[in-house]
Amino acid sequence: MGHDKLRKFAENETFSCLLQPTAEQVLSKGYANLTDHPVKGNWIGQMFGGHEGDIILELGCGKGEYTLELARRNPDKNYIGVDIKGARLWRGAKTATQEGLRNVAFLRTRIEFITAFFGPEEVSEIWLTFSDPQLRASENKRLSSAMFLERYRSFLRRDGVIHLKTDSRFLHEYTMAVARVNSLPILACTTDLYSDVLGLGTTAGVTSLRGSTLPQDQTSDLPTEVREVKTFYETMFLEMGLPITYMEFKPFKEGPYVNPRDPEDFDTKHWREVEGTRRSFGHK
Repeated sequence: MGHDKLRKFAENETFSCLLQPTAEQVLSKGYANLTDHPVKGNWIGQMFGGHEGDIILELGCGKGEYTLELARRNPDKNYIGVDIKGARLWRGAKTATQEGLRNVAFLRTRIEFITAFFGPEEVSEIWLTFSDPQLRASENKRLSSAMFLERYRSFLRRDGVIHLKTDSRFLHEYTMAVARVNSLPILACTTDLYSDVLGLGTTAGVTSLRGSTLPQDQTSDLPTEVREVKTFYETMFLEMGLPITYMEFKPFKEGPYVNPRDPEDFDTKHWREVEGTRRSFGHK
């Protein structure tokens, strides 16, 4: 391990905004029965100093630039970036500390363990920003799969929403299929966020809670930060000329979630081919 990583890991221990539980703590009762962390249900008091406000998660936050900018823009809300990479979280935690951002926290853990850290209806929104689409892995690895939606339901408010922002058309279309087969309301959707003035991409006519059918000449319903806040990867992809997709949906439902059938609901082979070879480097 390089000296710089060791330095960052040591400094991470000094940041009050960064929570770093060990895997041994979470798995003390086994993978099927995760051990709840004391912060579960107590984020406002324990990590935000009593600062009341909605709690919003960014899962797979990398260096935390998206979490930080959302927190700067919305001081009445509380933001938590979640990632497993301590060297990346160092940058976000250090910036939050230097700027005195009291509505920002970071959690170092595997996203599979997320239910050990948040209580019922403790979270109002989730951002999935440029998540690994897991092209070749089991679909249960995808952060918008039925398995992960089950996890999110345990702590997301009934009226909560999930935002998916990605350069992966594969992950975008897969998540759209998940929403369709589970009858989840889609609030906004586009396959080209920055050049598609309609904000609809190829999904014109999709049912929306914000106005029966998404209008073809209006995108005012999109949160302003969707276009104005960019991650490091997003900026890089845009410079490469890659379109950025976005969707927002309400994930709550009664009963179990199901994954889309292949190929009836989601043609995995087709969308892998569409993805092509452009994803030649890793994602955060």
